Amino acid sequence: MTALESEVLDSSMKQSKQEIHRRSARLRNTKYKSAPAAEKKVSTKGKGRRHIFKLKNPIKAPESVSTIITAESLFYKGVYYQIGDVVSVMDEQDGKMYYAQIRGFIQDQYCEKSAALTWLIPTQASPKDCFDPASYIIGPEEDLPRKMEYLEFICHAPSEYFKSRSSPFPTVPTRPEKGYIWTHVGPTPAISIKETVTNNL
Repeated sequence: MTALESEVLDSSMKQSKQEIHRRSARLRNTKYKSAPAAEKKVSTKGKGRRHIFKLKNPIKAPESVSTIITAESLFYKGVYYQIGDVVSVMDEQDGKMYYAQIRGFIQDQYCEKSAALTWLIPTQASPKDCFDPASYIIGPEEDLPRKMEYLEFICHAPSEYFKSRSSPFPTVPTRPEKGYIWTHVGPTPAISIKETVTNNL
């Protein structure tokens, strides 16, 4: 073997060793050096705000429970109503005015106010143009309450005549009594009490 052939053989062996070294570098196990996979972020670009709430399972709202509150008095559109007050209801069919007395108040969970009514029946002495409490008698009680928006205030309870079915004596005023409350609301002034005491002595 000549010197030229030996040099060619040595150079070919070096090239083959370099190729093997390159292949081994490519095939090296990198499971310990691999970086962890980045977490996928939810892109909300081009989507509305509601998309965020749709990612979770929807939860049903609890069913509303109807609650009714009863009261003996209430304010409605600047008017103070009490049990026993007289109101009017207009009939849509004939356009006539009918009168009733409030038996109780009801308020539901939506703050809608209603009133239970007792109808007042007119007599032959009842005037047609105005309401006279003395000329009306107590009629049937209505089972279903009516909304306050359909009622128009007429007057407060003029006496115990409508409130109590078993009145010990008849109360027939000489003229219509309107616009006052039968029971006293608020404290009694001390000056009037002293005057009555001194006058009696």
